[in-house]
Amino acid sequence: MPSSATDRDKLALDMRVTARHLFEYALTEGSIDRAFQRHVDCDKGVLRIGEDLHHLDSYNRVLVISLGKAAHALVNSLEMQAGNRFQGIVASSVDPASQVRGFRYFRGGHPLPNQESIRAAEAILKSLGAQDASSLVIFLLSGGGSSIAEKPMDSQISLEDLVATYRVLVHSGAPIAEINTIRKHLSAVKGGRLAVAAFQAQQVSLLVSDVPDNTPDALASGPTMPDSTTVADCYAVAGKYGLLEQFPDSVRELFERHALEETPKPDDVAFHRSRWWPLLSNASLLQAAEREAQRHGFPAEKSR
Repeated sequence: MPSSATDRDKLALDMRVTARHLFEYALTEGSIDRAFQRHVDCDKGVLRIGEDLHHLDSYNRVLVISLGKAAHALVNSLEMQAGNRFQGIVASSVDPASQVRGFRYFRGGHPLPNQESIRAAEAILKSLGAQDASSLVIFLLSGGGSSIAEKPMDSQISLEDLVATYRVLVHSGAPIAEINTIRKHLSAVKGGRLAVAAFQAQQVSLLVSDVPDNTPDALASGPTMPDSTTVADCYAVAGKYGLLEQFPDSVRELFERHALEETPKPDDVAFHRSRWWPLLSNASLLQAAEREAQRHGFPAEKSR
């Protein structure tokens, strides 16, 4: 134990310095560039993503779809690790500092969709629909994708109604997973429907998550993953928060007619050639801090 007030003050200062170091270390390790360095590289035409190897010359087409608030950083990091060999679409809520050659760029809305969100979704769906069994599609997904690229399943839902629906959901008090439950079932791109659009292709998704670790399909409303939520869940969420009377007529009528379409589940053919790799999440930040704390001699355990 410290023998004097001076010793105690020095110990407290040392602990603050160490705590700050652990925090800054976790942030550094949690950068997108560092995540790509750990999980992605390309050598002699062989692209490694996680534990998978993709021989790029074996594909007739390689398409990259980058979606979300971190979309620009994800494409830049992919280029840094694998070279300027890809083409595709980038949809984000901000303009890029610079554009990567071979990519089309869209500035969608966040937290509410805009007309560019619709254009981005339509461009993505068209590009995915052109892929076949000899194609590789790489999805780069980050938070905010729910509004940045969006197209309603029902053509009767206008952009104005879509924005009104999002506004109701965002202000409902529901957690993000429940909000996305409804978003998925109203959308032509969410809840696994991008995977369905590219069902013939080999697909791999790299995830930078801002949702709870146990709900990865909530990230950007899970456009490439089997959906764990159901139509029945939508009706339950709407009832729980009294949403029906707040929705615009076109959306409320879908609920009242029980006309929502179910999202694809794990046995759907769209997922037979799909892989998902989490690059960054809350868990990866905690793991980085834990490793560094242990290196400094501290026992580390997760709080409950």
